[in-house]
Amino acid sequence: MLKNSTILVTGGTGSFGNTFIPMTLEKYNPKKVIVLSRDEMKQWEMAKKFEGDSRVRFFIGDVRDRERLYRALDGVDYVVHAAATKIVPTAEYNPFECVKTNVMGAMNLIDACIDKGVKRVVALSTDKASSPINLYGATKLASDKLFVAGNAYSGEHGTQFAVVRYGNVMGSRGSVIPFFMSIRDTGELPITDTRMTRFMISLEQGVELVWHAFADMEGGEIYVKKIPSMNVTDVARVVAPEARQKVIGIRPGEKIHEQMVGEEDAFFTYEYAEHFKILPQINEWSTSPERIKDGQRVPEGFVYSSGNNTEWMSDAELQAWIDTNEGKIGKI
Repeated sequence: MLKNSTILVTGGTGSFGNTFIPMTLEKYNPKKVIVLSRDEMKQWEMAKKFEGDSRVRFFIGDVRDRERLYRALDGVDYVVHAAATKIVPTAEYNPFECVKTNVMGAMNLIDACIDKGVKRVVALSTDKASSPINLYGATKLASDKLFVAGNAYSGEHGTQFAVVRYGNVMGSRGSVIPFFMSIRDTGELPITDTRMTRFMISLEQGVELVWHAFADMEGGEIYVKKIPSMNVTDVARVVAPEARQKVIGIRPGEKIHEQMVGEEDAFFTYEYAEHFKILPQINEWSTSPERIKDGQRVPEGFVYSSGNNTEWMSDAELQAWIDTNEGKIGKI
């Protein structure tokens, strides 16, 4: 599907884009990959990695700028929407800015993709959009709803929209593993709550879920990858076995456990070998055989949380991942 196509990645200089683009170039050999972002320095740094590869193009722009999106989407077949204001405390203290990017930006992109005849769009979501308790999660839930409903707006244009949702990305900038690694020499690691658990997914797995969504989608699905959980205290112990763990209390907007499928979603959620699929509640799409395919509906009251997960990552598995990826942890 992506072979010989033109793909645009919003927020493409972030952790996801730095992994998605080289993996997609190697696997699918697209005609062109356009990186849209607003940070010229990150683009300059990223461009050095692809020097001499005419397939990779860079486009300064912001999803808040509707007119710029129309220009960027000329001739584009597929879009991955990774641009977002993502840091929970930043969103709490700058709520207007978070809404402008995560909600208004989503609306701009949906309209522009429909009008420019884009074939398929996959938007990245987060566990925090499931039963949100912070502004970031609330804006991403709104964004998810917008992309789902976008399929009803595309009409004869035929643009299809879907969403992928996953939790803590191991080793990405600002995440817990590089944070613990950066301060482990102090001999003390802060733990917000000893009960806290997190889903563990690699960037490569996130990319593969996006590829699957592009191939499988009919429009309106939310794809949730099955991934293992780990207690944050265990993560800290693996990263710094000798360090003391100091409990500092939960930060504003933080959850004890991550959740990717809520109880209210269970009525519309189907299980597959490697993922779950939350189907749209509107337009009777949740009963569409084309969307359900070979899925089995989950039981009533089902919740997919990092705390009630049936799959857990061991200390040895995390250590093996760190040993393999140490050179790039926290750098993309």
